[in-house]
Amino acid sequence: QVQLVESGGGLVQAGGSLRLSCAASGRTFSRYAMGWFRQAPGKEREFVAGISSSGGRTYYADSVKGRFTIAGGNAENTVFLQMNSLKSDDTGVYRCAAGPSAQLLGSSGWGQGTQVTVSS
Repeated sequence: QVQLVESGGGLVQAGGSLRLSCAASGRTFSRYAMGWFRQAPGKEREFVAGISSSGGRTYYADSVKGRFTIAGGNAENTVFLQMNSLKSDDTGVYRCAAGPSAQLLGSSGWGQGTQVTVSS
């Protein structure tokens, strides 16, 4: 399992922006697909965005298309999530996940999560 560390959450007004970061800590021996999930109070965890290990493909939930952008960092096994035009429905704990493919995110590791709160 790879250890993932997130940062960048916080409180923002509706319409604002936040940028989340996630990086694998320690030595890693594989290049992973990475992505983000979120969970709001009383709701199930849902997929937000993912990126293939090569960075060539990205995937988004319909609810965030056109507002969120996922990108890999220059360092291996790092990923960013730029969130624009935030809505109150985007509030939740955002967790970074890694896997051998974008379809298997989480199978290689999860981050602890970072809180995103959007006030209306």
